[in-house]
Order: sequence, then C-alpha cells, then structure tokens
Amino acid sequence: MDKTNAAQIQRENVAPASQKRLGEILSVLRRHQITHGLTPVRLREILEDLGPTYVKLGQIMSMRSDMLPENYCRELTKLRTEVKPLPYGLVSRLIEDELKEPVENIFSHIDEIPLGSASIAQVHPAVLKDGRKVVIKIQRPSIREIMKNDISLMKKATGILKLATGTKGLIDFNTILDELWKTSQEEMNFIQEAANLDLFYANQKDIAYVTCPQVFHAFTTPRLLVMDYIDGIQIDEIEHLKELGYDMTEIGQKTAENYCKQILEDGFFHADPHPGNLWISGGQIAWLDLGMTGQLPEHNKQLLKKAIAAILEQDIYSLKNVLLTFGEPQDRVNHARLYTDIDDILNRYLSMDFGTMKLGDLIDRLFSLLKEHRLAITPDITLLGRSMITMEGTLTLCAPDVSILQILSAHMSSLMLKEIDVKKLLRHNGRKLYASLDKSMDIPSQLSDLLNITKNGQAQLNLQLSDSEEVRKDMQRTANRFILSFIAAALFIGSGLTAGIDAIPHWFGIPWISFLGYSISGVLILALLIRILLDHRKK
Repeated sequence: MDKTNAAQIQRENVAPASQKRLGEILSVLRRHQITHGLTPVRLREILEDLGPTYVKLGQIMSMRSDMLPENYCRELTKLRTEVKPLPYGLVSRLIEDELKEPVENIFSHIDEIPLGSASIAQVHPAVLKDGRKVVIKIQRPSIREIMKNDISLMKKATGILKLATGTKGLIDFNTILDELWKTSQEEMNFIQEAANLDLFYANQKDIAYVTCPQVFHAFTTPRLLVMDYIDGIQIDEIEHLKELGYDMTEIGQKTAENYCKQILEDGFFHADPHPGNLWISGGQIAWLDLGMTGQLPEHNKQLLKKAIAAILEQDIYSLKNVLLTFGEPQDRVNHARLYTDIDDILNRYLSMDFGTMKLGDLIDRLFSLLKEHRLAITPDITLLGRSMITMEGTLTLCAPDVSILQILSAHMSSLMLKEIDVKKLLRHNGRKLYASLDKSMDIPSQLSDLLNITKNGQAQLNLQLSDSEEVRKDMQRTANRFILSFIAAALFIGSGLTAGIDAIPHWFGIPWISFLGYSISGVLILALLIRILLDHRKK
C-alpha cells in the first residue's frame, strides 16, 4: 500500500472518531442544559461527565483566578480525580511494551488493584525481584492522542461555547486550552516527573523530617515511572496520627516551614499540596506526586520576598511597585486609584492578627486587584498563588491553629538575617557615602548655575500630576474660570477708569466705552456664577 492511500485511510478513521467524540460532547452539554447558562456547579459537573481531558482542564482552570471568577475556581477544586481503572491485563501489557520484556522478569509481584486511577495514569504497588517495594505509574493508552483530539475539538468550539454559555467576556478559553495542552504534555512525560523527583529530593536531602519517592531510572520511560513505595498515613487522618503519638501542630508547622523553604529558598515547589499528596511515614513528611510543580527564577524569588515584606510592613509604595513588576499592564495604569485600592486591602487584612488572617483571602483579593487594573501576570505566579491557597487549606484541615502567613514571615526574617553580609554591607554603604559626599561638592556650583538661569529668565518649573483624566479636566475648568474672572475684573476696572472722561459720548449717563465694559464684565460674572452652580448640583 502506498503512502497516499495509507494517509487517506488514516484520515477516514480519524474523522469518524472525531465526529463520534463531538456527538458525545454535545450530548453531555444538552443533558446539562448548557443553553440555560453556566454556573460554577454546572461547569464542574459537565467537565466530570466529559472525561479525563476535561477533568484535567478543570483542574488547571481552578488555578487561574486571574482568568476565572473566584466562585468558579473554588467549585472546580472539587473535581473528582478518580476515574474508572484500567483492567490489570491491559496494565500488564502496557508495562511489557515499555520495558520490552515480560513483567515477571523484573517484578516478583504486581498488585492487580490500583492505588489510584487518574485522568492520565494509573498507579499500582509492586515488588521488584530483589524484594524492594515500589510503585508503578503507567500511562493510559493513547491518552496523548485522545487529549490532543479533545483540545482540538474544544478550540473549534470556543466561539460557540462563549455564546451558548454567556461567558463572552468571562473566560479566555483559547489561553486556557493552550495552557492545558502545555501542562498535559509535561505531565505525560514521566521522564520530566522523574527529574522533578530527583530535584526535589536533592533540595530536601538535608531536612531530616522531609522525604519524597526516589526514582528507579532503569525501569522508567516517558510512559512508565517506577518509584520506591512509601507506606504512610495521609496528613488529614488526624485521629489515626494522634493514636500513633503524632503532634498535629508540630506536623502542621514543619509542613508549612518546608513549603516556605521550597518557595523562598529552592525556587522549586510542589504546586498541588493537597492532603492526598502529603503523607506521614516513619516520622517524616512525604511529598508525593511531583507531576505538577512550579519554578521561581531568582528574580521572582526576590520580588516575592519584597511583596511579603511590603504586606507585613503595610508599605503601599513597595507593594505597588512589586505588583507592577509582576504584572504587565494591558492598559494605562491609574496610579492614584491603584495606591488607594492597595491601601484599602492592607488596612482590611492587616488590622487582623495572624490567627484570624487568611492568606488565601488576601491572595484572592490581590489577584482581583490585578484583574481590575488590567495587569496580566504570568502563569507561574498564578500557579504559586493557587498553590499557597491549597497549602493553607491543607493546614486548616490537619492543624487549624497553624498560620502559614506567620511562618512565612518568620522564615523570611531568618532568611534575611542569614543573607546579611556585614563586610559587603559596610563596603556598599561606604561607597554610597563617598558618592554622596562627592556629589555634595558640586552643590555650590549647581546652585550658582541655577541662580544665573533664574536671573536670565530661563528657569522652568515642570509639575507631574496624577494621570487621572478627571483631574486634568478639573484643572482645565479651573484655569478657564480664572482667565474669565481675570478678564471680567480687568474690564470692570478699566470701565471705572474711563467713567470720568467727558469727551467721550455718553450712554445712560456714562461714556459709551465704560457702559460697554461694565456690560461685558457683568455678563461674564453672571456666566461664571451659573456654571459654578451647575457644577455644584452635578456633584
């Protein structure tokens, strides 16, 4: 068979599959009465019924509060991650396809009942030939092609979906779909997840109370991941942990402290720290499932520290500068209103003590502020914000008396003390002092030049005022009134000066030129009074 015929047959096979899938999607949308409008609960239920691709889409959308209203994000965090498991016979064949040899040559036992079955992969406990317990994470067959086809169909339907759901200006579906495909491709590459595990383990190796699974690279492929088995208890199983003698407050504090280290020191953090991904094993906190991680370059780490310091110190100016650095303005920034809005947020939240303040609420409000002022932020910053909110939610479940904001503040303070280099600081301040003294030597000559310029009438005064259009209009109205008042006054005074000249013909007992000046002056004054009264009523 030639290549042309083969390609044609493939297209003919793909087309019916796409049409069938499109029919399934439309059936789900009809069942949920999508034409009646979209609500957060309805959106979640639709995504669950549409299958793995759409569940993954919802999980990503739940972290995009810069694009979605907060009530949608909260509802989408409830998406069920468990899906129908693959039969063991198929799992066994998939493993053999990846390892290129029978499973019994490598594993002495594989548990047929999976530990979990998610949208992209399924996880089974197993034992290697040498007796070591491991976990096998095997990718669902053809999941890449299925997701690619689903995303392609969604992209074609975005225009119709916006009209049908009434979300024309609410959701940027194309941007979310692009991010879904990018994130899904990363999660479907288990070599990348293995690299994430290696990096996380290296970052935490000196922390005695933290661990994560280690990878068996010899048995790992892009679609198969083999890790050591961590036997433990989920962090929110409070009663069980207490029975074993664990202090939940200590667990919460150490979990939060390690999370702060990840974002402030490592710049590499677990992006989905919900209770299912945090286990207690042998006195250690085990971080599981490193498929979703975030990275912060050094520049963003420093900005994050500045933002936290600005919030704690109620420094409006610094926080505003950090937000403008984090966000790219999509429109002209109203700096005066931005200052006022930041001040309102800080006054509202920082009047509370650490015990009652919710970091999640503060992050949500700051994200809303960025949207209101049309400041677009990068996905990695949004991911960090949603991750911090998830971390706070986990702590609320297992250790409600632990404040992540308080620990974040303490960790940053200790970090700043460690980073202080006294010699470097003295050298830096010494250079600044020398530069200031050097510049001060020029002040007399500069002052002399300024006086000479002023004497010669060459001095100019430049004032930069608020960029508010309303302020500019007010200033223009005030200037116009001043000019009219000045003209009216000049006409009135001039008319008075000419009133005693008898040589000029008289109108109504006074020289005509005086009569004309008084009349114009009166009209101008009357017009000004009427305008002032009208403006006052508008306010």
